This record gives sequence, structure tokens and C-alpha cells, in this order.
Amino acid sequence: MTEITAEAYSRNLALYEKLVATQPGMTRKGATVPYTSLNGNMTSYLAKSGELALRLPEGPREAFLKNYRTKLCEQYGMVQKEYVMVPEALLRKTQELKPFFALSVAYGKSLKPKPAKKGKG
Repeated sequence: MTEITAEAYSRNLALYEKLVATQPGMTRKGATVPYTSLNGNMTSYLAKSGELALRLPEGPREAFLKNYRTKLCEQYGMVQKEYVMVPEALLRKTQELKPFFALSVAYGKSLKPKPAKKGKG
């Protein structure tokens, strides 16, 4: 995991929130790890390293990896096969990234809903 300053993380978080706002009805969740989800399926998240991960379907995922010369997301030593790492330069370009976030949201809608977890009590 890459080290990031609090200032850089805050800047990336603001960019992520700006991106989330491009999709009507989507809200950012999570206090420690900001993320978006639909029907219990995560569609994107901002890692503690300040890197944005987007969940994309196979075809667009492969094209994204090639076009932006990036890689699949790896967290805690595990490769997350459906998530791509968004290059920081692209994170700064909300309008260019917006269609990919829309694809992520559409993909999340297409996945089988996960049952809600029961709270402690």
C-alpha cells in the first residue's frame, strides 16, 4: 500500500465525492473506507491509500486496463478481479471518468442482490 498525506487523501476524497454526485440517487457510504454500493454489492471505493477502485464488467474492465495502463485492484495481498485501479490523473478528470463510474453503477444494478446483514443486538 502506498503512503499518502492527509491533504492528498482529502483531495482524492473530494474528487471521489464529486464523481459520485454525477450519478443521481447514488450516495457515498462508509466512514473509514468511503464506498458506493447497490443492493449490497459494492461498486466503487476509495482505499486508505487514496486510490479509487471501480468495479467494472469484463469487457469494459479489460478495455479500461489497457487504455489507462493500470491494473486490477489489490488489497491486503488479494487481487480483486472485478475492480480496476483508477490512475490519479484520471481521478482528477471527472468528466472523463464519469462514463466509467456510470458503467460501475449499471454493473452493480445487474448483480444479484445480497441479503442485508443483521445488526448486533
